[in-house]
Amino acid sequence: MASSEQRLGKLTRRELEVLSHMAQGASNAGIANALSVSEHSVENHVSSILAKLDVTAAPHVHRRVKAVLFYLAATSAILQDRLL
Repeated sequence: MASSEQRLGKLTRRELEVLSHMAQGASNAGIANALSVSEHSVENHVSSILAKLDVTAAPHVHRRVKAVLFYLAATSAILQDRLL
């Protein structure tokens, strides 16, 4: 299985921006407002993020939260590498 960092490497710059806003707890409407795009665009980006991170639907699993956990794990690892 690919690491969180490798999975994030599949995302476009805009998808990373959307995921960053998701990690801050923003709703689709909030993300759309912050990035000056439509909510529909944000929905498309979120769907693409979930697909690229291979976050599949499963009972009792919130896919957005799982995607944010990948983001947090990868950014934490990157920061640790830079500090060493």
